[in-house]
Amino acid sequence: MRIISVNLNGIRSAARKGLYEWLAQQDADIVCLQELKSQAADMTGQMLMPQGYHGYFHYAEKKGYSGVGIYCREQPQRVMAGLGIAEFDAEGRYLCADFANLSVVSLYLPSGSSGEERQAVKFKFMAAFMPHLRELRASGREVVICGDWNIAHKEIDLKNWRGNKKNSGFLPEERAWLTELFDEVGFADVFRLVHPELEAFTWWSNRGQAWAKNVGWRIDYQIATPGIAARAEAASIYKAQRFSDHAPLIIDYT
Repeated sequence: MRIISVNLNGIRSAARKGLYEWLAQQDADIVCLQELKSQAADMTGQMLMPQGYHGYFHYAEKKGYSGVGIYCREQPQRVMAGLGIAEFDAEGRYLCADFANLSVVSLYLPSGSSGEERQAVKFKFMAAFMPHLRELRASGREVVICGDWNIAHKEIDLKNWRGNKKNSGFLPEERAWLTELFDEVGFADVFRLVHPELEAFTWWSNRGQAWAKNVGWRIDYQIATPGIAARAEAASIYKAQRFSDHAPLIIDYT
């Protein structure tokens, strides 16, 4: 089973840059999308249902903002959009598809980089999301949460960690929250299971030649329950083409 997670920074922009031609070659079973930046009326037939896939979406109410989606070859038994928290559900940040004993989530955790107000929203989301994560872990189901978590967990996960200790995405509170998720709740960072010491990034700023110099952050994850996490046999970040300021994260499970 191949699962891909990718922040598109606009699905229409990514489509123009060749996303669907690339996807057609990937033989993925499930593809989780974040930051659609579109509403249902903006979506083409290809975006709604690429050949061979069912498509499901949770759009933000605000135009040109946020939104998540899931493409899957097999039709899910159930799809849930949102967390039941109006403030966050209006931003289109959570979509869950259930297949037999597996749940796959597409998540777009808020960014706090624009200022204190949005950082406060991010912390509020994190506080509200942790009980839900604990419920997922206790459900007895296998769970894979794909997405842009907007947090680099450890120093190896961003190039310029020394200069970002006081910046959103690498704040001590954010990193401790992920540590709690891994060490206490019992989820696993699947890429790190496969590559314990590999310096690899999934997002690069558009400023200062960050892409060319590979000054990046690893903020896109597949975070999973231990059973399915242990079945990961390959994990890669695709950089040969650019569809957005993020790179697709591809993980193969046996």
